[in-house]
Amino acid sequence: MAIARSLCITPRITLFDEPTSALAPEMIKEVLNTMIELAEEGMAMLCVTHEMGFTRQVAHWVIFMDQCQIAEENEPEEFFDSLQSVRAFCASSVRAG
Repeated sequence: MAIARSLCITPRITLFDEPTSALAPEMIKEVLNTMIELAEEGMAMLCVTHEMGFTRQVAHWVIFMDQCQIAEENEPEEFFDSLQSVRAFCASSVRAG
């Protein structure tokens, strides 16, 4: 519902802070599919998420933060295929697997 309300004003960019947290599993897919549709329509988005599989699929740029610091950043393919940070590796392998 919050996504629908925010789209009523036709924003140039939409910020998502853990959009799938506390959702039932069947709702997670619906929210992620909605976000994919928005991206395909040209909506610019900034998304904070733990959904690494989704991130790998749709992101144009990935920034991994650890204790409020940028630990790693890169294009998705490079980010996931050659992780430099141990924390980033642990997070991506647990969440994307």
